Amino acid sequence: MSRICLLCDKVSARANHVSHSKRKVPRRQKPNLQFVVLAGKRLKACSSCRRTLVKQTA
Repeated sequence: MSRICLLCDKVSARANHVSHSKRKVPRRQKPNLQFVVLAGKRLKACSSCRRTLVKQTA
């Protein structure tokens, strides 16, 4: 399964682990994806999109 938000197209970002000695090792920052039921369909959406949907429907 892909790690992409279906509402805002947010994808994984590239970052570095930085140790105490300032050594850098590449890593990925994954979006916080959660399943949301929208119009009877189950979608993967990031947490910020999910919060926005709750605000719009309330």
